[in-house]
Amino acid sequence: MQVSEHVPDAPLYAGTSGFAYSSWKPGFYPPKLASAGFLGYYASRLNAVEVNYTYRRIALASTFEKWIAQTPEGFLFLPKAHMKITHSLKLQDAEEFTRVFLESLEPLRAAGRLGPILFQLPPSLKIDTERLKRFAAVLPRGIRAAFEFRNATWFDEAAYEAMREANLGLCMAENENLETPHVITADFVYLRLRKPDYTESELESIHYRVSQYRANGYPTYAIFKHEDTPAGALNAEKLLAGQTTAEA
Repeated sequence: MQVSEHVPDAPLYAGTSGFAYSSWKPGFYPPKLASAGFLGYYASRLNAVEVNYTYRRIALASTFEKWIAQTPEGFLFLPKAHMKITHSLKLQDAEEFTRVFLESLEPLRAAGRLGPILFQLPPSLKIDTERLKRFAAVLPRGIRAAFEFRNATWFDEAAYEAMREANLGLCMAENENLETPHVITADFVYLRLRKPDYTESELESIHYRVSQYRANGYPTYAIFKHEDTPAGALNAEKLLAGQTTAEA
């Protein structure tokens, strides 16, 4: 009788949208930790961070090289796409600037530290699958891209099919105003957990969903909102540890 081997779960990367928050003392950061040490300490407890810095500026290679040096192997940076791509050009005629933006991320890619890029679209942009397909053709193969739609018209099978064809991830974002359907469109899952607070039962539900994604072979990226308290960072840490608030 042949015994099937256990297939290990796909990896989980969890963190928050940023790390430079003095208000996380003393709940997450030690009281006397200087701000220059925040990223290194953050990376000792979490294994990913979403980078809002790249939304408003093209980062210098030296900035990424410094961040890489401060974090261990396996720690990933998840850049937010520049606002010119998503909010000014709205994915249209964006080839040249997208090339410039992606080139700026090369230090992260070369070091194996580049996670999915988040393309967060404005609420005013309604479904336009042809526009999405044209933009998808601009992205190099091998780049993981997640799209956060903030207009509900995008939650449509036509959009999902276009995303599956290009292996674009539907960012499953939770907030007070709009909740994305739990639809997988790529070979990975990207969660943006944006509620200011989560109940124990909600955290248990997130933990269960993540465990199912991973068991089915989907690398999962779970990003909590930073807020003024360290709650998001602590929830991310519990998720990495396989715990819920009720189990902790």
